[in-house]
Amino acid sequence: MTLNQPAGHLENNESLINAVRRETQEETAWQFEPEHLVGIYRWQAAHGETYIRYCFCGEVSQHNKNKALDPDIHQALWLSHSAFLDRQSDIRSPLVADCLSDYLAGQRYPLSLLHN
Repeated sequence: MTLNQPAGHLENNESLINAVRRETQEETAWQFEPEHLVGIYRWQAAHGETYIRYCFCGEVSQHNKNKALDPDIHQALWLSHSAFLDRQSDIRSPLVADCLSDYLAGQRYPLSLLHN
């Protein structure tokens, strides 16, 4: 099983914050309200594709247990830090660990940095 954080793309005319809310709902069935930007990350995969990740932290609330997740998502999984460290070989990209490390280090930026 590959571990990743909710991720995705922007729909036409969609703000980054609204995309974060939508992608989290589609991939976890949880409502998420971003409160801070943890960081912006760039990674080039071995096959040459470059990825940009915006990592947010915030609050999850209402869970819709009857909502089907996106077809590529097998389950939403909550891991403790130690359980995550035990599964490092399962992460989709190094960005997952980078985001977690920065979050645990207390890195936070205001959402006002982002402009539509």
